Amino acid sequence: MPLVDNEKDTSRSKLCGLETYFNKSMTHILGANVFIDGGFDFVVVPLMSPTYRPSLVQQFGSFSIEASLPCARSDLDPMPYLWQDHVIGKISEWIDLDSPDEMVRKDSETAFKQELAWASYLSLQACILPTPKGNSWTNYARCANQFLQEQPKEMQLWLRIPLVKPDGDSVEIYRTPDDYWKIWNSFRLMCDHNSKLLVALDNWSTMPSENSLNSWYGEPVVTFIIHTNSFFTRDGDNPKHLSEGLQKLIAYFLNHFTQIIISEVQLFSESISEVQHNYRNVDAISDEASRRRHLLPHIHYLRSLYQQVGPLSSPLSLQEHLQLAVRDVIQYTSQPFKEILESVFYQRQESDKKIYMMYKSAICQALLDRVPDEKASVITIVLVVVDAGHGALVKTSLQAAKETGRKLKVYAVEKNLNPLPYLYKKCNEKDWKDIVTLVQTDVRYWNAPEKADILVSELLGSFGDNKLAPECLDGAQRFLKEDGISIPSSYTSFLQPVKNANLYNSVKGGGDNILRLETTFNTRMYNVARLAPCQPLFTFTHPKRSVKESNRRYKKLQFVIPDDPESAIVHGFAGYFDATLYKDVHLGTEPSKATPDVFSWEQLFFPLREPICVQRGSTLEAHFWRCCGSTKVWYEWSVTSPSTSLVHNCNARADCVWLN
Repeated sequence: MPLVDNEKDTSRSKLCGLETYFNKSMTHILGANVFIDGGFDFVVVPLMSPTYRPSLVQQFGSFSIEASLPCARSDLDPMPYLWQDHVIGKISEWIDLDSPDEMVRKDSETAFKQELAWASYLSLQACILPTPKGNSWTNYARCANQFLQEQPKEMQLWLRIPLVKPDGDSVEIYRTPDDYWKIWNSFRLMCDHNSKLLVALDNWSTMPSENSLNSWYGEPVVTFIIHTNSFFTRDGDNPKHLSEGLQKLIAYFLNHFTQIIISEVQLFSESISEVQHNYRNVDAISDEASRRRHLLPHIHYLRSLYQQVGPLSSPLSLQEHLQLAVRDVIQYTSQPFKEILESVFYQRQESDKKIYMMYKSAICQALLDRVPDEKASVITIVLVVVDAGHGALVKTSLQAAKETGRKLKVYAVEKNLNPLPYLYKKCNEKDWKDIVTLVQTDVRYWNAPEKADILVSELLGSFGDNKLAPECLDGAQRFLKEDGISIPSSYTSFLQPVKNANLYNSVKGGGDNILRLETTFNTRMYNVARLAPCQPLFTFTHPKRSVKESNRRYKKLQFVIPDDPESAIVHGFAGYFDATLYKDVHLGTEPSKATPDVFSWEQLFFPLREPICVQRGSTLEAHFWRCCGSTKVWYEWSVTSPSTSLVHNCNARADCVWLN
């Protein structure tokens, strides 16, 4: 049963699982089903008996036949589909594929492959892999990568990584959260950033520090594991509680689509004899029904916490609901001169009221500056709206004229044929009639009947200039008076190095075409680590000071990586913009001064074909070009420090915006 009964909440974080002991009754799904009926959505169970060792079975043919068989014998179950829907497999903790002991290593490799093969046979959605042991995990990563590459199904592998050093961990070399992130990062690199390899982050602390998550922002954490001993009661009261620090961690993960698993399993079992003792002891002292009753207060607490801090704990507008569905989803950038925009695009754009409030403020100031009060009744301002669409900017301009008491003559220029019937209808209405003239043409080639005082356009893309605003407005500048005003008057693109594994995996996993990793994408970044402050890149000003000024640009940027966390990985760059509409009226997405309550623009993502590791205090040096040809415009980018990358998208081999 999900943590919340709300059909509008489609996030996977409302699903809660239970990690339980190996138990004889768990050899059938009916044993696990007791916990599912008790409020859990899925259970995490071992796939093999903890006493099983391949070498012992080979050496002693009569050694525990039961122990040599798979734990999950679905062929005998009346409800085998429940394995696929409600069970996550758990690979045996004793497995050590990089052990210096050859027999242990061989046993581990054999058992590892057997367990994954059995999980695949059961059509499980995922398996949790044990935390890498010692200070080497090369063979472990190799075997995991072999399975990921050979596995035709979409079964995921969740690598268990401690959030902090667990009590009882005998490996003294790992002491900080950053050290555990390095284990994960190394393992991921060896598996070539496979999108089916995710993190099961295991919390063994009842009082985690505030900065314990710093290394994990932007990482593909699919589940957060908390243990029953993290819960406590207050003054002998029955309800369970968690520390404030742990509540904050859970709140973060619930809002980042991460499932919670409650674990009743102890971390360390050192020997077969100890495992056998625990195996017998569990059956002797505890049946599933009593354990279920014991676990009910834990699930009730999480259900209450979810209602307080979950994704839908506060009422959301329709737009906020829509944005939830597209977080970290990639979309190809638009082709403004090739695409035929749909009606819904204009409707969605016009519903972004804050944009038009800002445009109206800018137009009002421009009209007041252009016409003094004493001449307001005799001077008519000629205003041209570029790419009028459904007329939102025309309507905004007319409102500004009414508020300021200025007279307008408006030319609404639109190249797309489809919005014309709507615009013609508007031109015959009272507020538009005899004021607005509709022109169907490409503004770059329009022979205007008269010069314009004000040029208003809404050509800003998610990166400012990526929808060809410079090229369009260059063409329109021909019919702007020498002292004419352009709204916007300037715009600047901004860049920021980011870590976003889910986004990178979406780009990389979208097919065999490696050039996708040299392609820009629009996205709404959410599970992201912003690794350094934004820096300005390219600025365009309108009207141009000289018609001969090129729209080509180049700039080198140097980002200094902050001290926390100790190290990170750069998956690419996030692109934003800030525009000056007129004088002090700004509009944009650059995080430090983003316009609030605006949802029309995403960020532009520049991926790196090979992500780059950076250390705290180091400098990330990047180079960006805006290139222009006779038929297209495109970006190229490269990193030269701390390591050197290729020049991405050289000669527009992967991505461009067409001019015709």
